[in-house]
Amino acid sequence: MPSRPRVLIAITAAVVAGSLAMTGCSSSKKTASTASTGTTSSQNSAAAALVPAAIKSKGSLTIATDASYPPDESFATDGHTIVGMDADLAVALSSALGLKANLVNAKFDSIIPRLQSGTYDVGLSSFTDTKDREKTVDFVTYFQAGEGFYVKAGSSKTFNGLDSLCGAKVSVENGTTEQTDAQTQDKACKSAGKPGVTVQSFADQNGANLAVSSGRADVGFADSQVAGYIVSQSNGQFQVSGTAFAVSPYGIALPKGNGMAPAMLAAVKQIIADGTYTKILTKWGVQDGAVTNPVINGATS
Repeated sequence: MPSRPRVLIAITAAVVAGSLAMTGCSSSKKTASTASTGTTSSQNSAAAALVPAAIKSKGSLTIATDASYPPDESFATDGHTIVGMDADLAVALSSALGLKANLVNAKFDSIIPRLQSGTYDVGLSSFTDTKDREKTVDFVTYFQAGEGFYVKAGSSKTFNGLDSLCGAKVSVENGTTEQTDAQTQDKACKSAGKPGVTVQSFADQNGANLAVSSGRADVGFADSQVAGYIVSQSNGQFQVSGTAFAVSPYGIALPKGNGMAPAMLAAVKQIIADGTYTKILTKWGVQDGAVTNPVINGATS
């Protein structure tokens, strides 16, 4: 699962109608920064007290997200403001930490390397917390999501679980858990003497959606709530295929060992306790993925 997801009206038309306009909008902003500024009303909170001095002195957090994954993160109708579940959480968490949020759009597969290099302070982009990723970054869990399939409406092909991908052309976003799972399944299919999986990887979710709507791919593969959102906003162009599977935690990505993980964990617990978390998830229609016990590095696989 991107290892990431995203209820937004602007992206939907593009996403599912196969419109190049939205895809162009997203790609044109890929290297641009868009800011969502949070208040610093919680400078004396328990979470704020845990922020390392080097980060606190900056007064803000540079938070990277790939704004092509509604309802988790995407561009608003103005083409540059980032909105979504993760965008709202970024502002709320930054406020709990006594900092401002500077939300930056980035390609999904570039975020973890740039956390390592110090370009970004936080990656909040529907990352699945995995043991492999935990080798290079720390995670604070904040959501639960599965994986899911969507196909062009009226498709004669049905998909349910990874085994059903044998012989199919699958569209995914680069760097996601879905990409890894599809590639792994390709080998499993061939080992079982079945046709392999043709994995079509794209720089963002818009490209993956367009491959399905144009017929170049048989099936789109994304986080389950994202697949459902894409379908719901498609004006009947897409339909969900099968049921969600492989439910795993999302994690807020942080530079390994820089001291921010305890502070971020405290911030997540704070917004859960004060009701902000539930309000944000409900606003974006993803409350079924809520967690009650966030942890540091909670990968299940």
